[in-house]
Amino acid sequence: MNKNFLTASAVSLAVLGAGLAQTAMAQEDGDNLIFEEITVTAKKREQSIYEVPVAMSAFTGATMEKKGILNLVDVGKFVPNLNVTTFGAGHTSSANPFIRGIGLQDHLITTDPGVGVYVDGVYLGRQIGQNWSLSNIERLEVLRGPQGTLYGRNSIGGAINIITKRPGSTEGGRVSLTVGTEGRVNTEFYGDTRLTDTFAVSINGAFKRRGGSGKFLNIENADKDVGETQDISARIAALWTPTEDFSILIAADGNEGENGMNPYTTLIDELPNGAVYGAGFRNSDVSSNPYDNNTGQESQVVVLNRAYGVSLTADYALSDELSLKFIASDRHSDYESGLDDDSLFEDFLSFPEVGKADQNSYELQISGEYDRLDFVAGLYFFEEDGINDQDPTVFNGGLGDFTLSQDMESKAVYANVGYQVNDAFHVSGGIRFTDDEKTAAIIINSGLISTSASRDWSETSWEIAGTYELNDRINVYGTIQNGYQSGQFPPRPFCLFGFLDFTQPGNVSQPNCFVANDNVTAVNYEVGLKGTPLDTLQLSVAIFYTDYSDLPYQVSTTQGGGFDTRNIIVDQTSFGIEWESLWAITNDFMLQTSIGYIDPDVDDPDAVAPLTPDLTLSIAPEYTISMVNGADVVLRADWSYRDDMFGEPTSDPGRFTKIDSRSLLNVNVAYHSPNRDWSVALYGKNITDEKYDNARLNTGDYILRILNNDIREWGFRFVREF
Repeated sequence: MNKNFLTASAVSLAVLGAGLAQTAMAQEDGDNLIFEEITVTAKKREQSIYEVPVAMSAFTGATMEKKGILNLVDVGKFVPNLNVTTFGAGHTSSANPFIRGIGLQDHLITTDPGVGVYVDGVYLGRQIGQNWSLSNIERLEVLRGPQGTLYGRNSIGGAINIITKRPGSTEGGRVSLTVGTEGRVNTEFYGDTRLTDTFAVSINGAFKRRGGSGKFLNIENADKDVGETQDISARIAALWTPTEDFSILIAADGNEGENGMNPYTTLIDELPNGAVYGAGFRNSDVSSNPYDNNTGQESQVVVLNRAYGVSLTADYALSDELSLKFIASDRHSDYESGLDDDSLFEDFLSFPEVGKADQNSYELQISGEYDRLDFVAGLYFFEEDGINDQDPTVFNGGLGDFTLSQDMESKAVYANVGYQVNDAFHVSGGIRFTDDEKTAAIIINSGLISTSASRDWSETSWEIAGTYELNDRINVYGTIQNGYQSGQFPPRPFCLFGFLDFTQPGNVSQPNCFVANDNVTAVNYEVGLKGTPLDTLQLSVAIFYTDYSDLPYQVSTTQGGGFDTRNIIVDQTSFGIEWESLWAITNDFMLQTSIGYIDPDVDDPDAVAPLTPDLTLSIAPEYTISMVNGADVVLRADWSYRDDMFGEPTSDPGRFTKIDSRSLLNVNVAYHSPNRDWSVALYGKNITDEKYDNARLNTGDYILRILNNDIREWGFRFVREF
C-alpha cells in the first residue's frame, strides 16, 4: 500500500461522510441522540472525542468492568491494532503494548517502549512492576499513531492515558467484592468526600488475587503456583481549591505484588544443533503440560514487584482565556523475578534478576483560547536511573553474573496551536524539540568485561491537522504526525566477549557492539471520520500510512558467550484501516464492534514486524431487560480475535516463532437495583479456555514460548454505591 492508495481512501471517506451527513441532516428534527458524548484530553485540553484529529479509543470505568478488563493486557483485547503481551523476565505483572506494530518486548533499563503510558499526565517510564490498579479509573484513552508533539519521546506507536477520578467530583463511595473459580478474590473500595468547601479527599484500595494456571512439579511446598497473581494497591488524593481560579492536587499511590512465575515452556527437539539438545536434553525433559513447570530452581518460583509514587498538579486560571498547569512527580519501582529458560529440573540455563527504576518529571503548561485561536505550550523535564542485576546466572551449565545500569535525562519544549477558520473547519499545528542524554554501563562475570558509554540525541517533532464538521454529528479529519524515540543501547551485549582484551582484564578492546542506535522517527499520514451519523449509530473510521526510520528490533541468541540481545535497525512502512462502532439496534439491544487491519512492510528480507497481527476484531452485543420495579438485567458478551503473528522480528526458516491466531470470549450478566445503588453480576472470562502464546523467541539453542495467563474463570461480583 502507498500514499496514492491513502489519497484514494481519503476521497472515499469524504464521499462516505457526505452521504452520512445528508442522512444525519435529514434526521436532525427526529428523536434525540441516545449516546453520551465522551470528553477526552488527548490534546491536553478537554474536547469531544469526535473533535480530536487522531484515531483513539476511550473506556469508562463502568465499560471496563462489563468487559472484564482488569489490567492493560485486557485492554489490548478490545482496541483495533493494539496487542498487549506479558514478556518481562517471567514476570506476571509485565505489560508490553504494541500499537500498529510498534512496541517493545524487552524490559531492561536501556530499552525504551514505543508506546507511552501516562497516569494523570505523568509518564511511566517502566511497565514491569507498575501493575496499576484500574479500580478508580474515570477514563482510559488509547491514542493510535505517533504522538510526538504533545507526548514526546517513546510514543511513536501511540499513547495510553489513564485518568483517575478527581476528588470532589463524585462524592460518595463504592465497594465491590468479586469471588470466582481459580481462587479469584478481589476486593475494592473508593471513597470521595468534601471536608470543606475548598478541600476534598478521595481514597481507594484494592486487593486482587487469583490462583495459578499450572504447578511447579519439582518444587515441594512451592510458595506459589505458575502464573498465580496477588496484588494490593492503594491511592489517596487531596484537592485544595482556595479560589475559583487556583487548585492544587496531591496524590500518592503504591502497590505490591507477590506472584508466581509467568507460564512458559521450552522447545528443544526443534533445534537439534542447539546447545541444550547437544547437552542431552529433549522435549520429554520439560513438563508435558506446558502450563506446568519442571524447574528445580526454587529461587525463581516467586516474582515480586513494588511501585509507589507521589504527584502534584497545580492549576491556575490567569484569566477567562489563559491557564497555567504544573505537574511534578516522583516515582519508584522495583522487582525480583527471573526465568529458568530451559524449563528443566537441571540448572542449565537460568537468569534470576532484580531491577529498579527511579524517575522524576516536571512539566509546565500554558494553554488558552482567544476567540478563534486555541493553544497549549510547555516545558518538560524527565530523569531516570535504574539497574538490572542478574547474579548468579547459569549459562550452558556455567556460573556468571550480569549488571546493566543507565542514567538518562530528557528535556523538551513544545507548542500546539489551533485556529477555527470558520464554523466548520479547524486547523492546528504543533512542534516539539527534545534533547536526550543517556549513560549506560555493563559489568559481566565479576568485571571480566566492564565498559560504559554515553550519547546525546536531539529531535524536532511536528504535526499538522485539520478537522471539518460536516454537520453537528459528523467530523472528518486529516493529520500528518511525526514521532520520535531516542536511540538505545543493546540490552544484553554478550557480543563484547569477542572484543575482550585479555592483556587488560576488565577492559574491552573494541566495544563496538555496545553502541546506541540513532534516533527512531516516524511520520504518519492519516484520514478519518467520526461521529453519530444516525440516532442509532456511533462510529469512528481511520485510514493510515506510517513511515518508520531506524527502527530497532531486538533479536536474541545464546550461540555465544551468554544470552545476547542486540538491536537490528530496519526501516518499516505500515498501511492500515481501523473501525469502531456502537449500534443501538433497538432501545434495549446494543452492538459494539471494532476492526483493525495492518500491513507492515519491513525493508529487511529476514525480518518481520513482531507481535503484530494483520487482523484484530472484537464484537460485543449487550441486551437490557427492564423490570417493572425499575431495575434491569444486562446480558453482555465480549468476543475478541487476534490473527496469527510472529513472536520476534526474525522469520526463522522453521517458522518456530509463528504464533497461531486466537479468540477469547467473556460474558457478563448483571442485575442493577431500581435506584442503581447496588448490583450483582455473574461473569465468565475466557470461557472457552483458549490456550495461546503471548510471545516466542528462537535463541538458536532453544525456542522459548511465553504462554497466556488469562485462564478460564467463572465468578460473582457484588457492587455497592453510596
